[in-house]
Amino acid sequence: MITISENAKKYIHQLMEKEGQSTDSFVRVGVKGGGCSGLAYEMKFDQEMRENDQVFEDKGVKLVVEMKSLLYLYGTELDYSGGLNGKGLFFNNPNASRTCACGESFAV
Repeated sequence: MITISENAKKYIHQLMEKEGQSTDSFVRVGVKGGGCSGLAYEMKFDQEMRENDQVFEDKGVKLVVEMKSLLYLYGTELDYSGGLNGKGLFFNNPNASRTCACGESFAV
């Protein structure tokens, strides 16, 4: 399962409204090869389900993950920080053995 913090929920709802996303939109999260640590996170708004998608809903936000990415993301919390050290969404991933300084890539 993938969860979402209260701060991330608020931020995602603001983004969806700002970008004019429909009520059918969801947050697609995934993992791809790349980044300075070997694997990189992907995240975007989407409206089309795929064959191997897994659907999670937490705090009213629908999250969709392809099965192969779920192996790397299981137990992850999507969070938001608006502090001085950076503003934006980030992944609290218990499966990551190391992450890069920017937080956009990781290794297992």
